[in-house]
Amino acid sequence: MAEVAEAKKEETQSEGVRRIHTYPLIRHSDMNEEMRTEAMELCVTACEKFANNNENAAKMIKEAMDKKFGASWHVVVGEGYGYEVTHEVKHLLYMFFGGNLGICVWKCA
Repeated sequence: MAEVAEAKKEETQSEGVRRIHTYPLIRHSDMNEEMRTEAMELCVTACEKFANNNENAAKMIKEAMDKKFGASWHVVVGEGYGYEVTHEVKHLLYMFFGGNLGICVWKCA
């Protein structure tokens, strides 16, 4: 009986704790390793540089991806959005950074 009470106590304590990760968390990607690493580092740099302006962060990511990997890249940076996109195979990255900041990068023709 004491074990059940202890488990409930731990549950209650953990519910009040909110985990915020500061590392980049990739939710989905079909990019090759080199492109994924480059895009992830670029997203982290842009989001740190423009912490209060998601539009400028997205613009920086898009311009750098266009320059490095060719034209037609699209970027969405923000909180609380869903997406459904048509993209080229091996050209999609969906990640989180700084807790709840979502970044979606994709290329389409």
